[in-house]
Amino acid sequence: MPTHPSPAIAATTSGSRLPLVALPQNDLLTVNGDELPPVKDSLGPGVDVKVLRLDLESGTWVLLATVPPGFSFPIHYHTGPAEVLTLRGRWLYREYPNDPQTAGSYLYEPGGSVHTFYTPDDNTEDTVMFIRVAGANVNFTEEGAFHSIVDAVSIQYLVDRSVRDGIRGIRYINGSATVVAGDS
Repeated sequence: MPTHPSPAIAATTSGSRLPLVALPQNDLLTVNGDELPPVKDSLGPGVDVKVLRLDLESGTWVLLATVPPGFSFPIHYHTGPAEVLTLRGRWLYREYPNDPQTAGSYLYEPGGSVHTFYTPDDNTEDTVMFIRVAGANVNFTEEGAFHSIVDAVSIQYLVDRSVRDGIRGIRYINGSATVVAGDS
């Protein structure tokens, strides 16, 4: 069972006490996306993700997603806010055809919003995005019927399935620790 740090008086590196109580951090919580293996075809055909952080208790998930040209996700409802920084490529929401998201675009999506993501067929490269979601994406068919849910729990399942399939080195931040999937 993981141990959680106990609050203590914070101090400078020279030992001077600060006037506050803080949680000690034994390890720097960091991962390098360039060194992580992708979870292939995880959110659809050709959609690869690198899991950076999963917090099952708060429902927060942070990913680097690579999406091929011509891909579309089902229309979805956000139960909490989402943030997307586009690093490469281009994508849009069908509901906002005049607002393409391109490299350098930052998008904030409030909880309760509904939209349909797609990458245009004429994209000349994959689209790469940094995505942070609090809560779930509840996906629906074009007929309005329930399709699926993507949340921290389903992402954890995809990681676990990848480990069972032989993928090694999936390292991500989980709560207050950096873990390697499949290590006991």
